[in-house]
Amino acid sequence: MITSRLPALGVLGCVLLALGYVGAVDPHEPGHYPLCPVLRYSGLLCPGCGGLRSVHALVHGDLTAAFAANAFVVVVLLAAAGGWAAWFARPAFRPRVPLTLVWSAGAVLLVFTVLRNLPPGAALAP
Repeated sequence: MITSRLPALGVLGCVLLALGYVGAVDPHEPGHYPLCPVLRYSGLLCPGCGGLRSVHALVHGDLTAAFAANAFVVVVLLAAAGGWAAWFARPAFRPRVPLTLVWSAGAVLLVFTVLRNLPPGAALAP
């Protein structure tokens, strides 16, 4: 029984290590993380810009700052946590993700990316 949960526990361990590192090393201080290449070379915010700051704020319990840095990352992390919990609860269960959900998520990501680079969506920028 526990051996069927080992992959989920391994993923959890890796995620906790990553969260611990991002929580300990502040992304607001320059020099700890590389610059976003999309922002650096095009001046545009990619969908992940502000993601490390968002995760750092989440680790420190500041949900408002996490949403301000990158709301999309917060939503994706919550969905991933729910998916992990379902995987851990029923390791043999493999849900099928409908293609419409994949396309819808891609469309939301595209709209989020475009909006955060336009003046009306300035609140979505980190």
